[in-house]
Amino acid sequence: MAYDLIVLGSGPGGYPAAIRASQLGKKVAIIEKESLGGVCLNWGCIPTKALLKSAQVFEYAKHAADYGINISNPTHDFGGVVKRSRGVADKMSKGVQFLMKKNKIDVIMGYGKLIASNKIEVTAADNTKQVVEAKNIVIATGGRARQLPTMPIDDVKIIGYRKAMVLADQPKTMIICGSGAIGSEFAHFYNCMGTKVTIVEFMPRIVPVEDEDISKELEKQFKKQGITIMTNSEVLKVDTSGTGVKATVKTAAGEQILEADILLSAVGVVANIENIGLEELGIKTEKGKIIVDANQQTNVPGVYAIGDCTPGQALAHVAAKEGINAAEHLSGHKPEPIDYNNIPGCTYCSPEIASVGYTEKAAKDAGYEIKVGKFPFMASGKASAAGATEGFVKVIYDAKYGEFLGCHMIGMNVTEMIAEAVVARKLETTAHEILNAVHPHPTMSEGLKEATAAAYGEAIDI
Repeated sequence: MAYDLIVLGSGPGGYPAAIRASQLGKKVAIIEKESLGGVCLNWGCIPTKALLKSAQVFEYAKHAADYGINISNPTHDFGGVVKRSRGVADKMSKGVQFLMKKNKIDVIMGYGKLIASNKIEVTAADNTKQVVEAKNIVIATGGRARQLPTMPIDDVKIIGYRKAMVLADQPKTMIICGSGAIGSEFAHFYNCMGTKVTIVEFMPRIVPVEDEDISKELEKQFKKQGITIMTNSEVLKVDTSGTGVKATVKTAAGEQILEADILLSAVGVVANIENIGLEELGIKTEKGKIIVDANQQTNVPGVYAIGDCTPGQALAHVAAKEGINAAEHLSGHKPEPIDYNNIPGCTYCSPEIASVGYTEKAAKDAGYEIKVGKFPFMASGKASAAGATEGFVKVIYDAKYGEFLGCHMIGMNVTEMIAEAVVARKLETTAHEILNAVHPHPTMSEGLKEATAAAYGEAIDI
């Protein structure tokens, strides 16, 4: 059967691309080699949040007395925690199945490889092959855990994020290499569950893409929670010959040997672009990513690429927007190009991190004269009532025009608050408008207005 569009991959970029094209009247098929919803729904964003919710509930139970609630000696069932997480993921994947039926999208299970700009060969699980044709193709093959030669993943003692979600037994000790979103979230989860966690980070600070003040605060809170943190450190080799792992770590003070039950490698992701026909078609790649224009088009007419296999931020919400834009463009519309400097980033450890726009250093490096304001949640009535006074809101404005350059938050529920800053920046809102938009009290979201007031010497509550 010939289609208007075939989408290769059904992750958070692929399935929205398919649905949007169907909404625009296109005949669409989607090819998936494993599970609908891709890594995000099955092995990434969704199941990790389920694990973290269990950790949060356990933490509440352990500290219930702080809230005047008496619970004696709460315990956890690690297998039950993992089972709930898998159940949430399965439910979401079934939801994507429903959306495919609702939008009359054909689902073809198997491994897809481009054999022409309008043809994909699909190899099913039983090795039978078929060729499907379409006027347009969207490549949405996503990414996978990066492997370093010093830490070859065997999924027994050296594991990646997928295995970290489904371990049969909880390790007593764990080394986590990398402190980005994945590493930090798993560090928090396992530490909450009672595993002794050590983070090894190559860069000078943890969550290195975040504003420096955010990194300092998370390190402070993680250490308070009992997590050991080693920055400016590198794993040189890992010995797995014994019952656990022995990692040789290079630090500023010399080499150290760390011992643990398991080592989790969380050193980033790489794009899934091998063996999908790119070379045969002459589709341009650079630094392991498919090169696209502002409309997600590759250099081969009719072929688009979105998500983690392209150079934008490797985030589910970026992939989704790129997928929608690609679908609209191939349907003859003129979607607004994505502003990659207004993409929010969220890390769901505790305290949570959420940020958008320039860091303080990036704003200065870009030549801006800036005004910076901070509001500590210690001064928030809602945070005090919730027993979650850790963290702050930090805002950065252009001193000349009041342009909202950046917003960086660390604290309870801040991932639910960052959208205000994203929309405000999209609308070219200034500090004046944030100050004059009345925020509800008592809420954590007041912190954005109060931080803005602090930047201009008008703070009321600090």
